[in-house]
Amino acid sequence: MSPVRRGPEQPIHNRIGVLRAERGMTRAVLARAVDVNPQTIGALERGDHYPSLDLALRICEVFGLPVEAVFSRSPFTPLSTQVYR
Repeated sequence: MSPVRRGPEQPIHNRIGVLRAERGMTRAVLARAVDVNPQTIGALERGDHYPSLDLALRICEVFGLPVEAVFSRSPFTPLSTQVYR
């Protein structure tokens, strides 16, 4: 479902871009790993598209993290604020 149809009250935030960068992974590499095109990864990172449950779980599997570490209903605090308080 698109962000527009879901409404602004129910956004899904993610850390896909940060996790990719930490691992030196391109959008194309992640896209191949989860069987989508790189444009889909870009749309997810920008918040233009929300993943299906299946896609969200495949992304989490690639990163070896639970869903809560990658996706959230509330914005993630920047990692820098957690590390450099």
